[in-house]
Amino acid sequence: MTAPTTATDVNQPSLEHAPPTGRRMSWPVLALVVAGALALVSIVRLITGADGITNVSQMSTALQLAVPIGLAGLGGLWAERAGVVNIGLEGMMIMGTWFGAWAGFQWGPWTGILVGLIGGALGGLLHAIVTVTFNVNHIVSGVAINILALGATRYLAPLAFEGHQGGSAKQSPAVDSLGHFTVPGLSTALSDLNAKGWFFVSDIAGLLGGLVTNVSWLTLIAVALIPATWWILWRTAFGLRLRSCGENPVAAESLGVNVYKYKYIAVIISGALAGLGGVFLSIVANPFYLEGQVSGRGFIGLAAMIFGNWMPGGLAIGAGLFGYTDSLNLRGGSANVHALLLLGALLLLIGAIWLVVRKKYVHAAITLVIGGLVFAWYAGTNEVPNQVVAATPYVITLVVLALSAQRLRMPKANGMPYRKGQGK
Repeated sequence: MTAPTTATDVNQPSLEHAPPTGRRMSWPVLALVVAGALALVSIVRLITGADGITNVSQMSTALQLAVPIGLAGLGGLWAERAGVVNIGLEGMMIMGTWFGAWAGFQWGPWTGILVGLIGGALGGLLHAIVTVTFNVNHIVSGVAINILALGATRYLAPLAFEGHQGGSAKQSPAVDSLGHFTVPGLSTALSDLNAKGWFFVSDIAGLLGGLVTNVSWLTLIAVALIPATWWILWRTAFGLRLRSCGENPVAAESLGVNVYKYKYIAVIISGALAGLGGVFLSIVANPFYLEGQVSGRGFIGLAAMIFGNWMPGGLAIGAGLFGYTDSLNLRGGSANVHALLLLGALLLLIGAIWLVVRKKYVHAAITLVIGGLVFAWYAGTNEVPNQVVAATPYVITLVVLALSAQRLRMPKANGMPYRKGQGK
């Protein structure tokens, strides 16, 4: 039997799954939620005087920090939509950083990007061979790849970088810049509007200004990959077949889909995207490879993917949230995080009211008590310790994942063993 030829064949219910319980928000409702969140942030800015939480430079830094996390998350999404859990994203990012910097300082940054992609893809290929062909546990394989990548780059770095100007056993020579672009006129106008400190309007200007000021060309490519992934996976026959391998590979095989082939393709693409995230770290964020510079971003990307419910748009929001909170470390960290305590207290108050409306009185009371404690922390202090500032991105990630866990639905066959021929 031949494979389906369209991405929306209604005669193939076995390849798709019922959506998770609960209604999905429409675009107008989502826009209202986003506008409401921005208005709340603007109120907090006016009360606390922490203008740094929405200025142009803050948003620009947040975008730069979000890109490698988003690319790692996209890599995880490709693999898991095909049914392969990819804990090895961290190692594939490490390979991307090393290969990208190694080729970049010798032959230029664009060559470094290409070679970094290949380095990450090699990690994906190894993961595919181990998990798809030999059916090894996906978690074990991913952890092994992380260890292998760390050990291999640590061994190769002195051989490749020592003896070159600026190179050492733990750092590569500098890579030439890819260059940045700023939209003339618009960037200046938005910066001026943001500096006026007006309610809501200035905050919107700060958000938009960060998207058009000192933006790397690789950032544009990374942002474009989000809608491209959505279109490929949800609007093409190729995407339908790939996703069917993650939902029900036996049914997919019975319809003529080569499950092994699609799993291999997905995991190799997954590694390439994670490698591209590593390249961003060693060519754009820093113009050199530095041992340890990935710093867990592969795992954070995996968390962003889960928060986004295995969807590109949700993943982008998760990566942006972590990038924003991480950027607070670099720009006015203590004052900005202290202001976020007030924002957290207000959000918890709104959550308690919502729970009361839904007649969940016990949950509402607990939420209200926690909100009161957060507000007391804000009111009783003028700043927060540096340790809290450093931990904020990780705490926010855990809290958001915990709150969204009930609405998540991963691909049904994700991580499950599969042998060729089961569908015949």
